[in-house]
Amino acid sequence: MTIELRERLVSTALEWQRRFGVAPSITSAISEYDAAVLVGVPMNKLAEAIGDASAVRKGFDFVWEGKRYQVKANRPSGRRGSTVTKCAKASNYDFDVLIWLLYDPHYVIQEAWRWDAADYRSICGPLVHVRPQHMRQGTPMMFGHINQRATF
Repeated sequence: MTIELRERLVSTALEWQRRFGVAPSITSAISEYDAAVLVGVPMNKLAEAIGDASAVRKGFDFVWEGKRYQVKANRPSGRRGSTVTKCAKASNYDFDVLIWLLYDPHYVIQEAWRWDAADYRSICGPLVHVRPQHMRQGTPMMFGHINQRATF
């Protein structure tokens, strides 16, 4: 996926949402791409990093530089008052690093947090519901040389 392809996918999903009231489920695909970009996977290595990924593969979404990355993401719908109150919890710990991304309604990254598997398991594992305030206990990811919102 290139940046242009990502933009077309987002544009199509947002147009679908305008017409039919709900966006198609693209958050997983977009977040896996965005997380790979954030950790430095070059575009020409993205397919290799994702490998034989499938929607049903358990544990991790891609491998880069010997580390298995699990990606979780949330996006509010954009309806008035819509906010993210619960985050998807990892159902297993077959990963080395978990990345949590929080998007705005237009799929622009607002926050990115990195977790080592052991830290995630000890803090979030016992919780019944994982919430944004829990995910923010990870390590904030840097965009470029300064901590700012990423724009893809």
